[in-house]
Amino acid sequence: MSHKKQTTTIFEQMSALCRDTGAINLGQGFPDLPEPTELIRAARGALLVQSNQYPPMRGLPELRNAVAAYYRQMQGVSINPEEVIVTSGATEALAASILALVEPGDEVICVQPLYDAYVPLIERAGGVPVFVNLKAPEWTLDVGDLAAAITPRTRMIVLNTPNNPTGTMLPRATMDAIGQLAEAFDLIVLCDEVWEGMIFDATPHVSSLSIPALRHRSVKAGSAGKLFSLTGWKVGWAIATPELASRIAAQHQFLTFTTPPALQWAVADGLNLGRDWFTAHSARYAEGRRLLVDGLTQAGFVVLPSSGSWFITIDLPASGFTQPDRTIAERLVQEAGVGSIPVSAFYQTEPETRYLRLCFCKEAKTLEQALERLVQFRSSIVEG
Repeated sequence: MSHKKQTTTIFEQMSALCRDTGAINLGQGFPDLPEPTELIRAARGALLVQSNQYPPMRGLPELRNAVAAYYRQMQGVSINPEEVIVTSGATEALAASILALVEPGDEVICVQPLYDAYVPLIERAGGVPVFVNLKAPEWTLDVGDLAAAITPRTRMIVLNTPNNPTGTMLPRATMDAIGQLAEAFDLIVLCDEVWEGMIFDATPHVSSLSIPALRHRSVKAGSAGKLFSLTGWKVGWAIATPELASRIAAQHQFLTFTTPPALQWAVADGLNLGRDWFTAHSARYAEGRRLLVDGLTQAGFVVLPSSGSWFITIDLPASGFTQPDRTIAERLVQEAGVGSIPVSAFYQTEPETRYLRLCFCKEAKTLEQALERLVQFRSSIVEG
């Protein structure tokens, strides 16, 4: 029996390189802003006064109720707590969903650029990934391309909105069209929506659960780590109809089984903080985003439009660079001391090599220092 060799991800590689060289890490998306004291206090209190033994496998009832209430208030989506499965991070929600719903030989359509966990998880379930590409530089999804990729073996479509790495979002018309395809071909849609709380313009987030044609044939993956900027907590959830949720729970019980109860209590408290709190929390990152985008633009970089996530994308050729993204990323960390992620790392086939991802979820002084280095690096290459 042959085993495919697994390598560390580009995110871990670049972060390790930043640690080794002392470079500023604008590659991996973790914030260095002060953490929300409300959540820290809630977790500390739960450790002291709540049980630290196994919580229910599907998640604390209080958290499942809070997740349902949050989406009712923030997105107008009606969810029953029995449809919520609490997982150890959104990646585990994706894993449990794929293992539950994909059978060996099933084809799964993935939209590139994509989060790097999708393909290994599909292959682990015995599925066959099939790729459709967003059209750069606007990063739009052609539903015709999606339809052309469907075969009698297609079982699932995996979506990501807001998208990582592009920060763009699927509009309602596209989601409605995907719903029509899913109905016509009896497909399940797995929608990774972890960046739904980090949107920096007026673009509305359209959840798969808000599309009538998808309400009973989609799974939504969400992340408390992204909503609260506590990436190390690894608290997430999968939301689906009771029948699909039960199948997902059956896989979840043999993956992580449960998630630390104190963190579940804290996230439940956090989800009840209200709309104004979440608006203020995401606004903390808007200033860093503006600082980085404006600084790069003034220095001659071309930054592509985006709406959500903690990331922006640089168009390298339009910014004066002639080498591919991975080469620029390696030179940038070695010569300028700034870590980034080449967008080609988000492709399994036919990679785009013209774009570079930077994260802005850092303190202003960190971003200002990185900007100074980025500007100097461009001057040495483009104008040198």
